[in-house]
Amino acid sequence: MARIALSLDVAAPPDRTFEVFTDLEKAPDRVAGIVKLELLTDGPVGKGTRFRETRIMFKREATEEMEITAFEPGKGYAVEAETCGCHFKTVFTFTPFTSTAGGAGTRVDMVTETRALTFFAKLMTPLSALMTAPMKKVMTADMQALKAAAEKE
Repeated sequence: MARIALSLDVAAPPDRTFEVFTDLEKAPDRVAGIVKLELLTDGPVGKGTRFRETRIMFKREATEEMEITAFEPGKGYAVEAETCGCHFKTVFTFTPFTSTAGGAGTRVDMVTETRALTFFAKLMTPLSALMTAPMKKVMTADMQALKAAAEKE
């Protein structure tokens, strides 16, 4: 199983930060790598929301269907997908803190775990380490873009 963990501090309160990170409709405007995002379910974003995201990955368009599998406003959520013979689960946790200047801030922790499901994916697992650094770079850029939006708006 491959695992990527990232953290960053956002100079905005948890509710605001959570709102920005889960605003799927605005994601293509906020995150440069996302070309298009289609909601596949009706109603407000929450547990059970499914969506199709098209982004540029390694200089090519890639489209994945994902589902929000956990959702606790202001505190955290999880997104899962199955693609390329693997199961992906990303968990975001939002923790409040008070900055040294006295303002409200949020620590965002993101953990992505990948588990091979098919024989071919299991066979390729030793090579998955080669994908970790590029994936971490993409995820870091996404989180930085969302941080900027939460701090600006």
